[in-house]
Amino acid sequence: MARGASARLFVAVDPPVDVREELAEWARQAVADRTAWTVGRPRRPHRPPRLLKADTLHLTLCFLGSRPVAEIPALSSALSLCAEQGAELIVGAPLWLPPRRPRALAVEIRDPSGALAELHASLRSLLSQASAWEPERRRFRPHITVVRMRDGAAPALDDQGQSLLPATPQLRFTPAEAVLYRSLPTTGATKYDALAACELRGTGS
Repeated sequence: MARGASARLFVAVDPPVDVREELAEWARQAVADRTAWTVGRPRRPHRPPRLLKADTLHLTLCFLGSRPVAEIPALSSALSLCAEQGAELIVGAPLWLPPRRPRALAVEIRDPSGALAELHASLRSLLSQASAWEPERRRFRPHITVVRMRDGAAPALDDQGQSLLPATPQLRFTPAEAVLYRSLPTTGATKYDALAACELRGTGS
């Protein structure tokens, strides 16, 4: 490994396979119905939205960005100290992110018990203490990204100001573990390599 090498890292929880597949199918329907959004004037020939594969869908808890590879052992150890409770999460409404000039279509994830917010706060503290990473200051907004917009888009609304996207599936799931991932760009897609994981309390068999 070259001296000073870096890795693009994040910590996430993964929905079960059936939830990922249903969200991917919802995204396919949303992309097929182009009346659900308006596309701005592209600076280059129009390129269609990029659907994310079901097996890559995840809920990011902490985005660490580019970090020295030498920090990975300490970050992995810090993750193992996380002992937060796992709790049921609910798939909510569609989200355009960022709202004004969207580059992605996502679905919100509701956290009725507040357990996910507690997990997020715990990980921020543990990971920042284990490395030189400085957490983002923006508000934590749980979501799962399902589509990347290549040329920009804006949500199309009906006369009542409601989204024209199809309703999201009514899904619930309880994450089993928090995972430290390394993002590895590949031709035409991105691969996520799991480096370490911590089982959440109350989710074991």
